[in-house]
Amino acid sequence: MTDLTNNPTEVQPGGLMVRAEGVRKSYGLVEVLKGIDLEVRQGEVFCLIGPSGSGKSTFLRCINHLEKVNAGRLWVDGDLVGYRQKGDKLYELKDREVAMKRRDIGMVFQRFNLFPHMTAMDNVIEAPVQVKGESKAAARERGMALLERVGLADKAKNYPSQLSGGQQQRVAIARALAMKPKLMLFDEPTSALDPELVGDVLDVMRGLAEEGMTMIVVTHEMGFAREVGDALVFMDGGVVVEAGHPREVLGNPQHDRTKAFLSKVL
Repeated sequence: MTDLTNNPTEVQPGGLMVRAEGVRKSYGLVEVLKGIDLEVRQGEVFCLIGPSGSGKSTFLRCINHLEKVNAGRLWVDGDLVGYRQKGDKLYELKDREVAMKRRDIGMVFQRFNLFPHMTAMDNVIEAPVQVKGESKAAARERGMALLERVGLADKAKNYPSQLSGGQQQRVAIARALAMKPKLMLFDEPTSALDPELVGDVLDVMRGLAEEGMTMIVVTHEMGFAREVGDALVFMDGGVVVEAGHPREVLGNPQHDRTKAFLSKVL
């Protein structure tokens, strides 16, 4: 049963980019998220770790309303995700309104999701031209700058099939950045890559962190989380088991379940 109208809460104060309050998500009788509460501050690199099936990716998809929550609430930059509040009731936004808000949130998936029939450049400029109405000339100029930023200016005319997995993922990051998002979501962006290709993608993400981009990263790259992350949450069974600074959680976990998980991945 959906429970989205009780106990209205004030929108989060300034400085928070994402706030989750009691977020639940079920698929049939299977409850994947069992009441997630967390906050992500502006400019923060927020890492989510945990075993497969713990709900990390589902939670990430709820943030941009690719999945609808069954209970609880999510805010991004002060706006409720997927709903509008009037008095003590919530009304679901229309698809067009959801799409308008979603364009401020960049998402990078495990499997790149590039359009195979388009060049790297055309993949990058498609959304700015079609969604934001930018001129092709302006979009191409910015697209080239973004491809240069991810080290692929020389691959602008290449199709995805002509690129390595790491190169495709860097094009996917450039494509997300082309919409000038205020929040970037990364769903295990290196898990589908050969080990020697991981570093190039992580280097791009480090650069974004240094520039102050707010990022939520579902990852198995513990070194990246320790080095770049500002906050880390360990999830298991659809709940937050442990949270804190990455170096503290990874170096001195307090919960037995966290210790057991880290003993296998560190």
